[in-house]
Amino acid sequence: MNLLFIGDVVGRPGREGVARLLPDLRRRHHIALTIANAENVAGGMGVTADTAAQLLSAGVDVLTTGNHVWRRREALPFLNNEPRLLRPANYPLGSPGRGAGLFITADNRPVAVLNLLGRTFMGLADCPFHAADREIEFLCGKTNVIVVDIHAEATSEKLAMGWHLDGRVSAVIGTHTHVQTADERVLPQGTAYITDVGMTGPRDSILGVRHEPVISRFLTGIPGRFEVADGPVVLSGVVVEIDFDTGRANSIRRVLQLVTEEPQGAG
Repeated sequence: MNLLFIGDVVGRPGREGVARLLPDLRRRHHIALTIANAENVAGGMGVTADTAAQLLSAGVDVLTTGNHVWRRREALPFLNNEPRLLRPANYPLGSPGRGAGLFITADNRPVAVLNLLGRTFMGLADCPFHAADREIEFLCGKTNVIVVDIHAEATSEKLAMGWHLDGRVSAVIGTHTHVQTADERVLPQGTAYITDVGMTGPRDSILGVRHEPVISRFLTGIPGRFEVADGPVVLSGVVVEIDFDTGRANSIRRVLQLVTEEPQGAG
């Protein structure tokens, strides 16, 4: 079984990039399930019903999020009503939406996806390690294949989660920092791991946004309005090959592909 995880999708360029590249990626890599982090999909920050629907219509099966999930207030009812859109499982009890789900592939095989939020430099959240233990105890009775999105700033926290869950889940995929790392590997007990899967959005940018206001903020300390950049778009992701019967990963391969036709606009 091959799963595709697409890194943080940024704004309209990212959405259009996914729509253009995903059909070929699914066909070429024989993808059974596609997961994408969608927390920056609406104008570069947050998610809305319309922007989530665009990714789902493009062929993404499951959407994860992170610390920007609450940025768009209109998304809160959608989180309760759309089971394919997850928010971090370690947000406090009573938060809208769900942090994990069981999803059925086209060939009728169950795959669980768990969304977690790191705590280092990331604001208020419950312990992601305890949340992972709790959720996995429930999910492992439903399927052998469990994929974890750990949306976190600190490399050490992501690495710690990978080792904490080695042998208990099929993959631990890091998101949030928007820069694809080159440390993909299968850990000793069979869990595929990468510290950050990267970003899907404008290549010639700073983490998906126009570079001018970012540089200005570093130079002056004065906050400015960030806008999604234009120009060539790159899709970052990983393909994870998993033994469905055991849940162990056989391999993890990085994907870094340029969209040859430039999507326009930043919404």
